Amino acid sequence: MAGVRILCGAWLFTTAFAAPALAQSAVGDYFDTWYDRVNEAQSSQPHWMTPLATVTPRLEQEFRYDQNFQRTNTDANITIYDGGKGLELIPTTTNEILLNLPPYEERTGAKAASGWADWPLLTVKQRLASANEDNGNYIVTAFLGLQKPLNNRAFSNHAYVITPTIAGGKGWGDFSVQATLGAGIPTEHANTIGTSFITNVALQYHIDEYFWPEIEFNDTKWSGGARGGLNQLFMTFGIIFGRFQLAEHARFIIGGGYQTALSPTLVKVPLTPAYDHNWLLSARLAF
Repeated sequence: MAGVRILCGAWLFTTAFAAPALAQSAVGDYFDTWYDRVNEAQSSQPHWMTPLATVTPRLEQEFRYDQNFQRTNTDANITIYDGGKGLELIPTTTNEILLNLPPYEERTGAKAASGWADWPLLTVKQRLASANEDNGNYIVTAFLGLQKPLNNRAFSNHAYVITPTIAGGKGWGDFSVQATLGAGIPTEHANTIGTSFITNVALQYHIDEYFWPEIEFNDTKWSGGARGGLNQLFMTFGIIFGRFQLAEHARFIIGGGYQTALSPTLVKVPLTPAYDHNWLLSARLAF
C-alpha cells in the first residue's frame, strides 16, 4: 500500500505541474498554426473582394475603417467616422469573428448633434458551404450579429438588436454576385423601433489584378414600429483597389463609392428615410 501511495502522490505531483505546461503548449500551438488555418479557410472559398456596403459571405481577416458622408432630404449632413467596422479574425477554417468599433457621428442642420451611435459590437460568421474558383466558385454563410445601445439621445435606439443573416455568392469567371438577407430584431421598444428586413445584392467585376468595380442594391423594409410598412432602396456605385502586397501577411485595400436613394421619393417627417445620398470610403489592411 505504501508503494501505491507513493505512486499516486508522484502522479498527482507530476500532473499538478504538467497540466499548466500542457495547456500552455496547446495554446502556443494554436497561435503558432494560426496562418495555416487562415490559408486553408481562404483557399477553399472564392477570392472576390468585399463590397463597400454588402457584408461578404467570405471569411476575411483584416482591420477595416469606413467613412461615410451622408446628405438627408432635410438638408442635413451626417458624417460617420469608422462606420461600425473594426477587426475581423478567422479562428477556425469555417468561422470568422468581427469585433467592431462604435461609429462616431456628427450631424449638422436644425437638429445638429454629435456623439457615439449604437455599437455593432460583435458578428460571428459560420461558413456552411464553399468552393474556390476551380471547384464551383460559390459560398453560403450564416451570420449572427449583436448591436449594443450606447444611449446617445440623438443616435440611439436604446435597445439591443440581434441580426441573424444568411448570405451567399456565386461567381462566373471575373464576374460575381454576393448577397445577404437579414433581420434586425430589437430586444425591447419593438413598438417604436420595429423589425427591419435588410437585403443587399452586390454585382462585381474583376479587371486585371487590382480593380474591382461594382454596383450594389441595398434595401431596408420595416415591419411594425414608427416606420412599419416603409422601405428604402439605395443603389451604390463603387470601385475597390487591391490587394496591394505590403509584406508576407499584409495587403492594403482601398475603395470608394456613391450611394443614392431610389425609393421612397419623400415621406412625412419624422418618418423620413435615413438619408438621400452618401459618399463612402473604405480602407482595409488584410493580414
